[in-house]
Amino acid sequence: MGIFALVVLALVVALVLYGIGIYNRLVSMKNRCKNAFAQIEVQLTRRYDLIPNLVETAKAYLKHERETLEAVILARNQAVAGLSAAAAAPGSALALQQLAGAEGGLAQALGRLNVVMEAYPELKASRNMMQLSEEISSTENKVAFARQAYNDQVMSYNSYKQSFPAVLLAGSFGHSEDAALLEFANSHEIQAAPKVSF
Repeated sequence: MGIFALVVLALVVALVLYGIGIYNRLVSMKNRCKNAFAQIEVQLTRRYDLIPNLVETAKAYLKHERETLEAVILARNQAVAGLSAAAAAPGSALALQQLAGAEGGLAQALGRLNVVMEAYPELKASRNMMQLSEEISSTENKVAFARQAYNDQVMSYNSYKQSFPAVLLAGSFGHSEDAALLEFANSHEIQAAPKVSF
């Protein structure tokens, strides 16, 4: 074997190893995005689990506000369905958009409930209501942090995938679609809605 053949062979091996490195990094970054979304899922599920308790606690005081309570439960159920769809396809723009829309609807329903509860001082003073309020507020903060961590991972993944030379190989490795960011419309309102002090 001549020196030229050895140089060509070494170059081919180096290119193959470099391609393997790009593939492994893309897989690793995509898995980090999935893991970050799983953290959002944990926090949103916790919040969704707290909402029925909130409604049950409020029912005793808000006998004439059945429509408001039913709207909260309906919005919560839609958000749970949106989360399930997004969890099945983390990074899917359509699934995350549906989740964001469902979260917006839930925030509006919780906001209406908070406005109604303002008229019931004995409800606001209830120990159960204060505890639920604190738990929901804490969970909202955790959701915000988890969403930020997810969006950071998505940005890293998309940036690497779109950079040279990864952009030349990403599509052939099954990484042609960009992962979508999770952005809640009026996220400051979503976070603020359950934070009304009871």
